[in-house]
Amino acid sequence: MKRRDFSLAAGSAALASSALWTATALADASKPEAGTDYQDVDPRAPTEAPAGKIEVVEFFWYSCPHCNAFEPLLASWIKLLPKDVAFRRAPVAFRDDFVPQQRLYYALEAMDLVEKLHAKVFAAIHGEKLNLSTSQGILDWVAKQGVDKAKFTEHFNSFSVATQATKAAQLQNAYRVEGVPALGVAGRFYVDGQLAKGMDKALKVVETLVSNVRNGK
Repeated sequence: MKRRDFSLAAGSAALASSALWTATALADASKPEAGTDYQDVDPRAPTEAPAGKIEVVEFFWYSCPHCNAFEPLLASWIKLLPKDVAFRRAPVAFRDDFVPQQRLYYALEAMDLVEKLHAKVFAAIHGEKLNLSTSQGILDWVAKQGVDKAKFTEHFNSFSVATQATKAAQLQNAYRVEGVPALGVAGRFYVDGQLAKGMDKALKVVETLVSNVRNGK
């Protein structure tokens, strides 16, 4: 979803079958062009990847139907990442009312619950039509998932989680994110579905950009 669309109702987006991180996929993809398939990021955005790793970051919003549709494709893609690629997620905050869901993600991360509950958050919002846009709604839902509510609440309201949410918003601005889902590579490149003409193609563009960074281009 683009920034201007977040105040409007939007339908779910259908995605193509899962992309594979293979030499064949790279060979079949046409060479992506800056300004057409992706944007150069200048000045560069900050990264958190360890030395020798190439960072890929996904920008998302739990209530975005396109992010929900993209998640299974992305989850399959992540499993095939080369060892020199460090992946992380950054929940966006285009408006102040996005912040509770930012805190939700980082509280899950702090409790090592992302793998268990990340996809379930999408399912609750888009499948069960639950309202997880408020702090209270989020805390009540998490408790129903068998999570210690008091411990989760402590993380949710912590200075650490608030700081991470702020940094995520700063990162989205550094990459000049215009809509989600979107992807950043090594602090240098920005890709989204509109630029790449589909998120399946966006992943292929990212693969090429990662290869270019790896080869010093």
